[in-house]
This record gives sequence, structure tokens and C-alpha cells, in this order.
Amino acid sequence: MTSENRADPVSLAERFAYSDRFKQLFGDGMGLVEESASYLDSAGREAARGLSRQAALLYGTESMRLTTRLMQLASWLLLQRAANEGEMSREQLIDEKKKVRLDSLPRSNHGPGWEMLPAVFVDLVARSIALENRIITLDRELYGERSADDAPVENPVSQQIELLTTALGAMRKG
Repeated sequence: MTSENRADPVSLAERFAYSDRFKQLFGDGMGLVEESASYLDSAGREAARGLSRQAALLYGTESMRLTTRLMQLASWLLLQRAANEGEMSREQLIDEKKKVRLDSLPRSNHGPGWEMLPAVFVDLVARSIALENRIITLDRELYGERSADDAPVENPVSQQIELLTTALGAMRKG
């Protein structure tokens, strides 16, 4: 086979990024953002009022993480859609993408106190983590691995110590 007959390999990730399946991912992601915002502003607020002090603290911490995670994911989806529609070049996309922090938050939806949280909230957190995993995988396939400086070091012990410190500080104040 001569070099003239060889075709460049097809990037499945790039094909996906420009496909109807990306549109589905975009719709699912933005739908999850809307669903989470609606829940946190209404039923979630009511549910949080009935939680124990420990559960309320965990709920508050995790709802901030959920909101932050979803905003980062929505930013990535919007940037990719803009690039897909020709509104920005790949170079512009890569430059803007540097502002998006995927997987920068501790991720956990189990451990002490999670069983006391509303099931709907726990489901939203789990779905946001699943969406984050899908987008991170797609991002890596499209744009390559992140540098070691970009990757957060997850330490479950540190996460628990941070939660305990916050909880104990809140208990002393209350």
C-alpha cells in the first residue's frame, strides 16, 4: 500500500463530537443542570430544612459541589457546541477550555451521612458524576491527556478530615 492510498485514522471521539449523539449528550447535560437548579431552589430547600445538623452540613457542602460541577460541565458543553457550529475555531476552543475545570472537585456520593440525604439529591449528585466522567473521557479523547498540574489529587482521608473539621466548626458555633 502506498502512502497515497493510506487514509488518516478516523477519530471516533471527533465523530461523536459532531454527531447527533453529542446533541443528545448536550441535551442531557443541560437538562441535568436545569433539573438540579429547580430541585435545589424548591423541593431540595424544603428537604434540607428537615435534616439533622450533620446531614444539613453535608447537604450544603455537596450542593455547592454539585452546582460547581454542573456549571463546569455546562461550560464545556457550550464551548464544544460553539466549535461544532463554527462559532469558534479549535484554537479558540482550546484557549477557552483552559478556564473550564473538569474533575477539580472531590467526588463522593457515599460515606457517613449520605444515607440521611434526600434520595433525589443523591441521585442528582450521582448523575452529575456520571456526566462528568463521560465528558472527561470525551475531552481526553478529543484534546489529549491533561498535564499532571491539571489533575487534582484525590485523597479520601483528606476529604473526610475537611468535612469533619467543617462539621466540628459549625457545631462549636451553633
